[in-house]
Amino acid sequence: MVTSLVEVFPGLAKGNYQITSPANPDYNCMAWAVGDIGKWWWPGPDEKREYWPPDILREPTQNAFEAAFARFGYERCMEEDVEPGFEKIALFADASGKPTHVARQLATGRWTSKLGRMEDIEHVLRDLEGVVYGSVVLILKRPVTAIV
Repeated sequence: MVTSLVEVFPGLAKGNYQITSPANPDYNCMAWAVGDIGKWWWPGPDEKREYWPPDILREPTQNAFEAAFARFGYERCMEEDVEPGFEKIALFADASGKPTHVARQLATGRWTSKLGRMEDIEHVLRDLEGVVYGSVVLILKRPVTAIV
């Protein structure tokens, strides 16, 4: 039985989302956020299947995720609104503070997410908050680098 995205993420029921890529088990939300669709990024115990940046504590904590993203030039910021010259990501965590998901902001101000092994979607950031992913706990940004 196939479960609809709205059943998993009731906030999407407003219909303000679109599927942008088909389901793919090769990469996840964190990989999608940093632009690496060749690996499954997570600080889990399976080092062969789950990539994690070297020398970053391999544990599912907000501090470890923040340190991993710092490797890519991200630092904390207070606002989730579009900020010209910057790209942003949002870290979701459950009620205990354990990271569950990462979304990346698009230039339009909307967000893009890879939903586990499911599809990639474009959405309103807080429409993914709920039982599965918890809530947004951290926004990070980095300067956009021009490609010449």
